[in-house]
Amino acid sequence: MGEATDEHEGQTMSSAPIHSLVVSDVRTLTPVIRAITLAAPDHSALPDWQAGAHINIALPDGSERSYSLVNTMAGATTTRAPTTYLLGVRLSEHSGGGSRFMHGLQVGDRVNASGPRNHFALASSPHETVLVAGGIGITPLISMAAELQAAKRPYRLIYAVRNRDQLAFLDEVQALASEALRVHCDAELGQFELGGLMASLVHEEPLYLCGPLPMIQAGIAAAKQLGWAEHRLHFEIFSAPEAQAGDKPFEIVLQSSGKRYLVPADKTILDVLIGAGEDPIYDCQRGDCGICQVGVVAGVPDHRDFILSDAEKAAGRLIQICISRAHSNELVLDL
Repeated sequence: MGEATDEHEGQTMSSAPIHSLVVSDVRTLTPVIRAITLAAPDHSALPDWQAGAHINIALPDGSERSYSLVNTMAGATTTRAPTTYLLGVRLSEHSGGGSRFMHGLQVGDRVNASGPRNHFALASSPHETVLVAGGIGITPLISMAAELQAAKRPYRLIYAVRNRDQLAFLDEVQALASEALRVHCDAELGQFELGGLMASLVHEEPLYLCGPLPMIQAGIAAAKQLGWAEHRLHFEIFSAPEAQAGDKPFEIVLQSSGKRYLVPADKTILDVLIGAGEDPIYDCQRGDCGICQVGVVAGVPDHRDFILSDAEKAAGRLIQICISRAHSNELVLDL
Protein backbone atom coordinates (compact mmCIF):
# COMPACT_ATOMS: atom_id res chain seq x y z
CA MET A 1 0.00 0.00 0.00
CA GLY A 2 2.82 -5.26 -5.24
CA GLU A 3 4.54 -2.10 -6.35
CA ALA A 4 4.94 0.65 -3.80
CA THR A 5 2.33 3.37 -3.95
CA ASP A 6 1.20 6.02 -1.49
CA GLU A 7 -2.39 5.29 -2.38
CA HIS A 8 -4.43 3.46 0.25
CA GLU A 9 -7.61 2.05 -1.24
CA GLY A 10 -10.91 3.20 0.30
CA GLN A 11 -14.60 3.29 -0.52
CA THR A 12 -16.58 6.06 1.15
CA MET A 13 -15.69 9.09 3.19
CA SER A 14 -16.29 7.93 6.76
CA SER A 15 -18.12 9.88 9.40
CA ALA A 16 -15.20 11.98 10.68
CA PRO A 17 -15.28 15.78 10.35
CA ILE A 18 -14.77 16.79 6.72
CA HIS A 19 -12.70 19.80 5.70
CA SER A 20 -12.82 21.63 2.39
CA LEU A 21 -9.20 22.29 1.47
CA VAL A 22 -7.59 24.19 -1.38
CA VAL A 23 -4.44 23.18 -3.26
CA SER A 24 -1.91 25.89 -2.45
CA ASP A 25 1.20 24.38 -4.07
CA VAL A 26 2.20 21.50 -6.35
CA ARG A 27 5.81 20.40 -6.93
CA THR A 28 7.28 17.61 -9.06
CA LEU A 29 9.73 15.58 -6.96
CA THR A 30 10.46 12.66 -9.29
CA PRO A 31 9.07 11.57 -12.66
CA VAL A 32 6.14 9.90 -10.82
CA ILE A 33 5.93 11.65 -7.42
CA ARG A 34 4.42 15.04 -6.68
CA ALA A 35 4.33 17.06 -3.47
CA ILE A 36 0.88 18.56 -2.91
CA THR A 37 0.23 21.22 -0.28
CA LEU A 38 -3.31 21.76 1.02
CA ALA A 39 -4.64 24.65 3.08
CA ALA A 40 -7.93 25.94 4.45
CA PRO A 41 -9.57 28.40 2.01
CA ASP A 42 -9.37 31.15 4.66
CA HIS A 43 -5.81 30.14 5.68
CA SER A 44 -7.01 29.25 9.18
CA ALA A 45 -5.29 26.62 11.33
CA LEU A 46 -5.93 22.97 10.55
CA PRO A 47 -6.29 20.14 13.11
CA ASP A 48 -3.14 19.01 14.92
CA TRP A 49 -1.46 15.75 14.01
CA GLN A 50 1.49 13.56 14.98
CA ALA A 51 3.99 11.55 12.95
CA GLY A 52 2.40 8.57 11.22
CA ALA A 53 -0.96 10.27 10.67
CA HIS A 54 -2.88 10.37 7.39
CA ILE A 55 -5.88 12.14 5.93
CA ASN A 56 -8.51 10.69 3.61
CA ILE A 57 -9.17 12.55 0.36
CA ALA A 58 -12.59 12.22 -1.32
CA LEU A 59 -12.52 11.40 -5.03
CA PRO A 60 -15.12 12.57 -7.56
CA ASP A 61 -16.77 9.12 -7.67
CA GLY A 62 -17.46 9.21 -3.92
CA SER A 63 -14.62 6.87 -2.95
CA GLU A 64 -11.64 7.99 -0.91
CA ARG A 65 -7.90 7.49 -0.63
CA SER A 66 -5.60 7.95 2.35
CA TYR A 67 -2.30 9.83 2.20
CA SER A 68 0.33 10.24 4.90
CA LEU A 69 0.99 13.72 6.22
CA VAL A 70 4.56 14.90 5.76
CA ASN A 71 6.57 17.08 8.12
CA THR A 72 10.20 17.85 7.31
CA MET A 73 10.91 20.29 10.17
CA ALA A 74 12.24 19.23 13.57
CA GLY A 75 10.55 22.02 15.52
CA ALA A 76 8.43 20.70 18.37
CA THR A 77 5.33 22.67 17.32
CA THR A 78 5.33 22.33 13.53
CA THR A 79 2.37 19.92 13.52
CA ARG A 80 0.30 21.87 16.04
CA ALA A 81 -2.36 24.09 14.49
CA PRO A 82 -0.61 23.91 11.10
CA THR A 83 -1.78 26.15 8.28
CA THR A 84 -0.99 23.55 5.59
CA TYR A 85 -0.89 19.79 5.06
CA LEU A 86 1.88 18.37 2.85
CA LEU A 87 1.37 15.09 0.94
CA GLY A 88 3.62 13.02 -1.29
CA VAL A 89 1.69 11.25 -4.06
CA ARG A 90 3.09 8.60 -6.36
CA LEU A 91 1.39 8.05 -9.71
CA SER A 92 0.57 4.38 -10.06
CA GLU A 93 -0.33 2.62 -13.30
CA HIS A 94 -2.40 0.12 -11.33
CA SER A 95 -4.25 2.58 -9.10
CA GLY A 96 -8.01 2.73 -8.82
CA GLY A 97 -7.94 6.37 -9.93
CA GLY A 98 -6.79 8.11 -6.76
CA SER A 99 -3.22 8.86 -7.80
CA ARG A 100 -4.36 10.01 -11.25
CA PHE A 101 -6.86 12.37 -9.63
CA MET A 102 -4.25 13.72 -7.22
CA HIS A 103 -1.68 14.21 -9.98
CA GLY A 104 -4.26 16.16 -11.95
CA LEU A 105 -4.78 18.71 -9.18
CA GLN A 106 -3.64 22.27 -9.80
CA VAL A 107 -3.18 25.26 -7.52
CA GLY A 108 -6.61 26.63 -6.60
CA ASP A 109 -8.45 23.30 -6.89
CA ARG A 110 -10.49 22.17 -3.89
CA VAL A 111 -10.77 18.76 -2.25
CA ASN A 112 -12.71 17.35 0.68
CA ALA A 113 -10.61 15.65 3.34
CA SER A 114 -11.12 13.96 6.68
CA GLY A 115 -9.27 15.11 9.75
CA PRO A 116 -5.97 13.38 10.60
CA ARG A 117 -6.03 9.80 11.87
CA ASN A 118 -3.11 7.77 13.13
CA HIS A 119 -2.64 3.98 13.23
CA PHE A 120 1.14 4.24 12.88
CA ALA A 121 2.22 6.46 15.75
CA LEU A 122 5.62 6.37 17.42
CA ALA A 123 5.78 4.63 20.79
CA SER A 124 8.14 5.56 23.59
CA SER A 125 11.32 3.47 23.81
CA PRO A 126 14.60 3.70 25.72
CA HIS A 127 16.41 2.32 22.65
CA GLU A 128 17.41 3.77 19.31
CA THR A 129 14.47 3.82 16.89
CA VAL A 130 15.11 2.38 13.43
CA LEU A 131 13.07 3.75 10.51
CA VAL A 132 13.05 1.87 7.19
CA ALA A 133 11.33 3.37 4.14
CA GLY A 134 10.77 1.61 0.84
CA GLY A 135 10.08 4.06 -1.99
CA ILE A 136 7.13 6.35 -1.31
CA GLY A 137 6.98 4.81 2.16
CA ILE A 138 9.32 7.64 3.11
CA THR A 139 6.36 9.98 3.64
CA PRO A 140 5.33 8.96 7.19
CA LEU A 141 8.92 8.22 8.17
CA ILE A 142 10.16 11.74 7.41
CA SER A 143 7.64 12.93 9.96
CA MET A 144 8.84 10.31 12.46
CA ALA A 145 12.44 11.44 12.01
CA ALA A 146 11.36 15.03 12.61
CA GLU A 147 9.44 14.07 15.76
CA LEU A 148 12.32 11.99 17.12
CA GLN A 149 14.81 14.76 16.42
CA ALA A 150 12.63 17.36 18.12
CA ALA A 151 12.41 15.08 21.17
CA LYS A 152 16.20 14.45 21.04
CA ARG A 153 15.60 10.70 20.82
CA PRO A 154 18.21 8.58 19.01
CA TYR A 155 17.21 7.17 15.63
CA ARG A 156 18.45 6.13 12.23
CA LEU A 157 16.64 6.27 8.92
CA ILE A 158 17.23 3.89 6.02
CA TYR A 159 15.71 5.07 2.72
CA ALA A 160 15.69 2.24 0.16
CA VAL A 161 14.72 2.59 -3.51
CA ARG A 162 15.41 0.73 -6.73
CA ASN A 163 16.92 3.71 -8.57
CA ARG A 164 18.20 7.09 -7.44
CA ASP A 165 15.57 8.97 -9.48
CA GLN A 166 12.91 7.52 -7.12
CA LEU A 167 14.22 9.44 -4.09
CA ALA A 168 11.42 11.86 -3.24
CA PHE A 169 12.03 14.55 -0.59
CA LEU A 170 15.74 13.68 -0.67
CA ASP A 171 16.99 17.22 0.03
CA GLU A 172 14.58 17.58 2.94
CA VAL A 173 15.49 14.19 4.39
CA GLN A 174 19.23 14.90 4.13
CA ALA A 175 18.85 18.30 5.80
CA LEU A 176 16.74 16.81 8.58
CA ALA A 177 18.41 13.48 9.34
CA SER A 178 22.01 14.27 8.32
CA GLU A 179 24.30 11.59 9.85
CA ALA A 180 21.28 9.49 10.88
CA LEU A 181 20.36 8.87 7.22
CA ARG A 182 21.45 5.97 5.03
CA VAL A 183 20.28 5.92 1.40
CA HIS A 184 20.24 2.55 -0.37
CA CYS A 185 19.74 2.33 -4.16
CA ASP A 186 19.39 -1.25 -5.39
CA ALA A 187 20.79 -0.33 -8.81
CA GLU A 188 24.04 0.79 -7.18
CA LEU A 189 24.37 -1.47 -4.12
CA GLY A 190 22.31 -4.56 -4.88
CA GLN A 191 18.99 -5.49 -3.32
CA PHE A 192 18.40 -4.09 0.15
CA GLU A 193 18.60 -6.90 2.74
CA LEU A 194 15.98 -6.10 5.36
CA GLY A 195 16.47 -9.41 7.14
CA GLY A 196 20.18 -8.73 7.59
CA LEU A 197 19.46 -5.33 9.06
CA MET A 198 16.93 -6.78 11.47
CA ALA A 199 19.34 -9.52 12.56
CA SER A 200 21.87 -6.82 13.47
CA LEU A 201 19.45 -5.11 15.88
CA VAL A 202 20.36 -6.89 19.11
CA HIS A 203 19.37 -4.24 21.65
CA GLU A 204 15.55 -4.40 21.36
CA GLU A 205 15.49 -1.44 18.99
CA PRO A 206 11.95 -0.86 17.66
CA LEU A 207 11.67 -0.84 13.88
CA TYR A 208 9.14 1.22 11.90
CA LEU A 209 8.72 -0.06 8.36
CA CYS A 210 6.75 1.45 5.50
CA GLY A 211 6.81 0.41 1.87
CA PRO A 212 5.53 -2.10 -0.67
CA LEU A 213 3.86 -5.32 0.40
CA PRO A 214 6.84 -7.65 -0.33
CA MET A 215 9.00 -5.54 2.00
CA ILE A 216 6.39 -5.73 4.75
CA GLN A 217 6.05 -9.49 4.30
CA ALA A 218 9.83 -9.88 4.48
CA GLY A 219 9.89 -7.86 7.70
CA ILE A 220 7.13 -9.95 9.28
CA ALA A 221 8.89 -13.18 8.28
CA ALA A 222 12.23 -11.97 9.66
CA ALA A 223 10.66 -10.86 12.95
CA LYS A 224 9.18 -14.33 13.42
CA GLN A 225 12.42 -16.08 12.50
CA LEU A 226 14.42 -13.89 14.87
CA GLY A 227 11.91 -14.35 17.70
CA TRP A 228 11.18 -10.66 18.05
CA ALA A 229 8.76 -9.67 20.78
CA GLU A 230 5.25 -8.74 19.67
CA HIS A 231 4.86 -5.06 18.73
CA ARG A 232 8.61 -4.52 18.23
CA LEU A 233 8.02 -4.36 14.46
CA HIS A 234 5.64 -1.57 13.43
CA PHE A 235 4.59 -1.24 9.81
CA GLU A 236 2.32 0.52 7.37
CA ILE A 237 1.60 -0.80 3.90
CA PHE A 238 1.66 1.42 0.82
CA SER A 239 -0.08 -0.94 -1.55
CA ALA A 240 -3.68 -2.01 -1.95
CA PRO A 241 -4.69 -5.67 -1.51
CA GLU A 242 -4.82 -7.70 -4.68
CA ALA A 243 -7.14 -10.55 -5.60
CA GLN A 244 -5.60 -14.00 -5.37
CA ALA A 245 -5.90 -16.87 -7.82
CA GLY A 246 -8.76 -19.14 -6.85
CA ASP A 247 -10.82 -16.48 -5.04
CA LYS A 248 -14.45 -17.62 -5.06
CA PRO A 249 -17.78 -16.01 -4.14
CA PHE A 250 -19.19 -16.71 -0.69
CA GLU A 251 -22.10 -15.51 1.41
CA ILE A 252 -22.14 -13.53 4.62
CA VAL A 253 -24.98 -13.43 7.13
CA LEU A 254 -25.38 -10.58 9.62
CA GLN A 255 -26.31 -12.18 12.93
CA SER A 256 -28.29 -9.23 14.26
CA SER A 257 -30.66 -8.92 11.30
CA GLY A 258 -30.34 -12.19 9.44
CA LYS A 259 -29.57 -10.28 6.25
CA ARG A 260 -27.64 -12.31 3.71
CA TYR A 261 -25.26 -10.91 1.07
CA LEU A 262 -23.20 -12.49 -1.69
CA VAL A 263 -19.53 -11.45 -1.77
CA PRO A 264 -18.25 -11.83 -5.37
CA ALA A 265 -14.71 -12.94 -6.08
CA ASP A 266 -13.67 -9.41 -7.09
CA LYS A 267 -15.14 -7.57 -4.06
CA THR A 268 -14.46 -7.54 -0.33
CA ILE A 269 -16.92 -8.03 2.51
CA LEU A 270 -16.58 -4.33 3.23
CA ASP A 271 -17.34 -3.41 -0.39
CA VAL A 272 -20.53 -5.44 -0.29
CA LEU A 273 -21.71 -4.06 3.05
CA ILE A 274 -21.17 -0.47 1.95
CA GLY A 275 -22.91 -1.12 -1.37
CA ALA A 276 -25.87 -2.59 0.49
CA GLY A 277 -26.30 0.54 2.61
CA GLU A 278 -24.86 -0.90 5.81
CA ASP A 279 -22.59 1.33 7.92
CA PRO A 280 -19.45 -0.64 8.85
CA ILE A 281 -16.57 1.03 10.66
CA TYR A 282 -13.32 1.02 8.69
CA ASP A 283 -10.30 3.04 7.67
CA CYS A 284 -7.15 1.64 6.06
CA GLN A 285 -8.62 -1.03 3.74
CA ARG A 286 -5.25 -2.81 3.74
CA GLY A 287 -5.69 -5.08 6.76
CA ASP A 288 -3.14 -3.31 8.94
CA CYS A 289 -5.15 -1.00 11.21
CA GLY A 290 -7.74 -3.29 12.83
CA ILE A 291 -10.58 -0.76 12.71
CA CYS A 292 -12.93 -3.00 10.68
CA GLN A 293 -12.45 -6.14 12.79
CA VAL A 294 -15.64 -8.06 13.59
CA GLY A 295 -16.45 -11.36 15.26
CA VAL A 296 -17.08 -14.58 13.33
CA VAL A 297 -20.02 -16.59 14.70
CA ALA A 298 -19.84 -19.43 12.18
CA GLY A 299 -17.79 -20.38 9.13
CA VAL A 300 -14.09 -20.50 8.34
CA PRO A 301 -12.31 -17.21 7.55
CA ASP A 302 -9.55 -16.89 4.96
CA HIS A 303 -7.28 -14.47 6.84
CA ARG A 304 -5.28 -12.00 4.75
CA ASP A 305 -4.68 -9.28 7.32
CA PHE A 306 -1.55 -8.17 9.14
CA ILE A 307 -3.23 -7.63 12.51
CA LEU A 308 -4.19 -10.96 14.00
CA SER A 309 -1.68 -13.28 15.66
CA ASP A 310 -1.18 -16.79 14.37
CA ALA A 311 -3.20 -18.09 17.33
CA GLU A 312 -6.07 -15.69 16.61
CA LYS A 313 -6.12 -16.69 12.97
CA ALA A 314 -6.16 -20.37 13.90
CA ALA A 315 -9.08 -19.77 16.29
CA GLY A 316 -11.11 -18.26 13.45
CA ARG A 317 -13.28 -16.07 15.67
CA LEU A 318 -12.24 -12.68 14.28
CA ILE A 319 -11.94 -11.22 10.76
CA GLN A 320 -10.83 -7.98 9.12
CA ILE A 321 -13.67 -7.41 6.67
CA CYS A 322 -11.67 -5.02 4.48
CA ILE A 323 -9.37 -7.71 3.15
CA SER A 324 -10.06 -11.24 4.43
CA ARG A 325 -12.40 -13.71 2.77
CA ALA A 326 -13.85 -17.17 3.51
CA HIS A 327 -12.73 -20.74 3.05
CA SER A 328 -16.30 -21.85 3.77
CA ASN A 329 -19.31 -21.10 1.58
CA GLU A 330 -20.81 -18.94 4.31
CA LEU A 331 -19.68 -16.70 7.15
CA VAL A 332 -21.98 -15.57 9.94
CA LEU A 333 -20.67 -12.26 11.29
CA ASP A 334 -21.31 -10.55 14.61
CA LEU A 335 -22.90 -7.55 12.92
